Amino acid sequence: MTRRVAIVGGGSSGLACIKCCLDEGLEPICYESSNDIGGLWRFKENPEPDRASIYHSVIINTSKEMMCFSDFPIPAEFPNFMHNSLIMDYFRMYADHFQLTKHIRFNTKVLQIKQRSDFSRSGQWDVETENKDGKREKHIFDAVMISIGHHCQPNLPLHDFPGIETFKGKYFHSRDYKTPEEWRNKKVVVIGIGNSGGDIAVELSRVTKQLYLSTRRGAWIVNRVGINGIPIDMLFNRATRLIKSILPFGVLCALAERQLDHRFNHALYNLKPKHRFFSQHPTVNDELPNRILSGTVQVKPNIRRFLGSSVEFEDGSIVEDVDLVVFATGYKFSYPFLDSRVVSVTENKASLYKYVFPPELDHPTLAIIGLVQPLGAIMPISEIQARWATQVFKGCIKLPPAAAMLRDIKCKQEAMAKRYVASPRHTIQVDYVDYMDQIAELVGVRPRIMRMLLTDPQLGLKVLLGPSTPYQYRLRGPGKWAGARQAIFTQWERVAKPLQTRLSDEPKPKKASKLTDTYENQTALYHRIFQNECNKLL
Repeated sequence: MTRRVAIVGGGSSGLACIKCCLDEGLEPICYESSNDIGGLWRFKENPEPDRASIYHSVIINTSKEMMCFSDFPIPAEFPNFMHNSLIMDYFRMYADHFQLTKHIRFNTKVLQIKQRSDFSRSGQWDVETENKDGKREKHIFDAVMISIGHHCQPNLPLHDFPGIETFKGKYFHSRDYKTPEEWRNKKVVVIGIGNSGGDIAVELSRVTKQLYLSTRRGAWIVNRVGINGIPIDMLFNRATRLIKSILPFGVLCALAERQLDHRFNHALYNLKPKHRFFSQHPTVNDELPNRILSGTVQVKPNIRRFLGSSVEFEDGSIVEDVDLVVFATGYKFSYPFLDSRVVSVTENKASLYKYVFPPELDHPTLAIIGLVQPLGAIMPISEIQARWATQVFKGCIKLPPAAAMLRDIKCKQEAMAKRYVASPRHTIQVDYVDYMDQIAELVGVRPRIMRMLLTDPQLGLKVLLGPSTPYQYRLRGPGKWAGARQAIFTQWERVAKPLQTRLSDEPKPKKASKLTDTYENQTALYHRIFQNECNKLL
């Protein structure tokens, strides 16, 4: 019999789960509580309870070649960093191409997931659902994949802000922010300097009388645009990662911080944090330094207290007549439909093997997909997780004993506590390629670079020295895609295509050779910078 798999959530991770189930001959049924796919990336004017919500202008922080699903490149004409509406267009193309939508039950909420009475023998689950008409149904599934993300429940820590109950203006969480026009000529305070806080502060500062950006720790600000205009996340390759693995943590941070300070001096701009660069999820923002330089954004410390319509900061400064406070203070995640004995979440921490499998189930038939905060794109990570999970469901891959998985979880938690600033957002942090390689090794699809250098030198060099795009995980093993090699060879053409929008008298470069040359020059430049900076630090 075909094994039936319940998938909770029809966002990017849910779509990847459906696709991977179909690839492995499983029967997926996806339950999506709204009326459409897209999850976080589907803009809605009015936020829905317990659902992610974005503002109208959101543009993704990862470039299209790094964020695409590994066997479905984003169209060449799409911009490298896409607006949320284009991301939705891509998801629809993906769903249509692989005929995923027919496996989704829209407007259907999952009320409860629990182990069947014979779980120790069958590994099966009882899933109770409710449709928009209030009709409840119970179903039996052989496996479950939960892919609801971690941006559902806003973290609004009002107890940390004395006097908030006296505040005469308006306040809300960043998920409730949509457009800036309502706040023209007003005074606004944005609390938090993560990606949402930075973006909202920049956008509001174009219309407000004054924008104050309150941060407890400061942040290192990373630009989307790398040197020579190449997307920043495409500049780092496996050779660069090898250098990172050799360098001491402090030296590595010093190198990164010095490069960021070459763009603008973080201390001069009142943004320099006490923590090191690789100890916090960086903030990606191209415009924040310009807004600070123009005075439309003022960086302030943490808020001490609210006094009616005034806000007092920890440095003693007071801003009067504040109209709006936006809490860009992150999110909490939980699984209310799942027994806490299966997956327990405390302070944004869940005990999961490789962030996917509960370690102590009798049968590994439940997987959490997409519960990571990567230094990179989530879509390829969710996809590689789903490829792994479906192989486990089929019995093609065996998980280690529970004791070994628990040791691995403890080791990861200790490493995270040692590296990162204590924060709810750093409980599920992973480095993009390192984590992808870990899971790919388990699936049997990690690139074998040394073998490629011998058998296909051109491809091997592109995988070693080129950007670590998702196509690399379709070159071999289960789920091998015949188009992966070509996708790698043409990735720079897709980067260049949306930039070439003006007719020019200059001769067109063959394919993307100009951009490739730029990238190779950039790689050489980074190596020279690395050598020079090491000499300064030693």
